[in-house]
Amino acid sequence: MRTPSGGDGRRGVSPEQRGAAPTDRWAESASVPVENAPTEPIDLTGITAPAPVWPLPTDAGTGSSARDAASVLPGVPTWALGADEAGATEPLAEDAAAPGSDGSSPVGMREVWRAARARRRALKSEVRRFTVRARRRRVIWLGSIAAVVLVALGSVGAAYSPLFAVETITVAGAEQLDTAAVSDALSSQLGTPLPLVDESAIKAALVAFPLVESYTVEARPPHDLIVRVVERTPIGVIASPAGFTLVDAAGVALSTTQTPAPGRPVLEITGGTASEAFEAVGHVLRSLPDTIMSQVTAASATTPNDVTLTLGGTGTEIVWGNADESSNKSVALAAAMQSRPPDTVSRYDVSSPSAVVIQ
Repeated sequence: MRTPSGGDGRRGVSPEQRGAAPTDRWAESASVPVENAPTEPIDLTGITAPAPVWPLPTDAGTGSSARDAASVLPGVPTWALGADEAGATEPLAEDAAAPGSDGSSPVGMREVWRAARARRRALKSEVRRFTVRARRRRVIWLGSIAAVVLVALGSVGAAYSPLFAVETITVAGAEQLDTAAVSDALSSQLGTPLPLVDESAIKAALVAFPLVESYTVEARPPHDLIVRVVERTPIGVIASPAGFTLVDAAGVALSTTQTPAPGRPVLEITGGTASEAFEAVGHVLRSLPDTIMSQVTAASATTPNDVTLTLGGTGTEIVWGNADESSNKSVALAAAMQSRPPDTVSRYDVSSPSAVVIQ
């Protein structure tokens, strides 16, 4: 059987291979069974067959595409090339995206690094712009702390420098003490910075002065050191083979002379300065007003409950008893001595301040 042939004269090419669908008449003639096929040639006059589609070559070296097919294959109709190949002037999307299709070089690692650096710089700039207040507050706080630290360090450094060295030592509160002698004993502190004054050395120097009961040290910048002392109050003298020893209420020996100190009573205490009787006598003598204390020439006691005082000139005795209610007894004794002077009385008994007995 003879197969239909197209206008190109090729044998055995199907309509699908030629790229176009056949007409109805062509389909009817193509579907005639072989056994019923006519033996005479079929007249195909007036039947138009689709033009064959030829593959379009591409120039790999220059990157040209099917748009140049019209120049490569003359006589090929433009409808077979498509709209873009026939008359469009814009490149295909694939051609524009492909590296080197438009003559530009591909993107390299250097450009990527530059873009990354630019992005980081822009990000840092934005961060600095949005954190300017926080950074300003941080700078202010750090500056304030640094200023305080510098001032503190400067003050400490100046305090421990010779700028604040001791140049003058003043002894205050001394009545019986020789202030010049005390100042000479503390002269080792001259030239020492005020914060470095050695209080243990001051204590060791003042121990040599029995009249000092207590003391305080005051530093007065820039160069003055003031030592305030509290002197012991002598209450009387105790006779001994070495002489007459001046003592205070605590039994501390203040000085020893060959004759009794003027204005100080002679103490006759059983048991010495460590006994309870001596403690009671000291408490009584310190509770007396100065007007009466200046008249007392002797004091004695064998126990804490039989303290007796003696007034000079008249020899009048004052029976005091124990040290309880000493302030009330002093007031009652002053009233009794005003109403009955000592030169007219031999004894005042104030052991009971509410019932004074005068003899």
